[in-house]
Amino acid sequence: MKTGRKATAPHLVIYLNSSSSSAPARFGFVVAKTVGSAVQRNLVKRRARAAIRERINTFSAGQDLVIRALPGLAELTWLEFSSELDGCLEQTQIS
Repeated sequence: MKTGRKATAPHLVIYLNSSSSSAPARFGFVVAKTVGSAVQRNLVKRRARAAIRERINTFSAGQDLVIRALPGLAELTWLEFSSELDGCLEQTQIS
């Protein structure tokens, strides 16, 4: 994303772009093969979707969020993953 805000953590990067659109918030997940096997990549995607589902009320209309997984994210526990995501969201001043 060329516009918007970017926040990083040791195992993930998020990109947030806000527009004046009245469309609902959109979310994207990027999990490359460097993260691990197909099983690990799918685990990361499921966890990311669940984490966003828990935080869906913090996003307003017209916002686009992309979560990019980095190597090592599959080995984190749910609490560690949630804490890194919350830290990134705080950096972008969403939470």
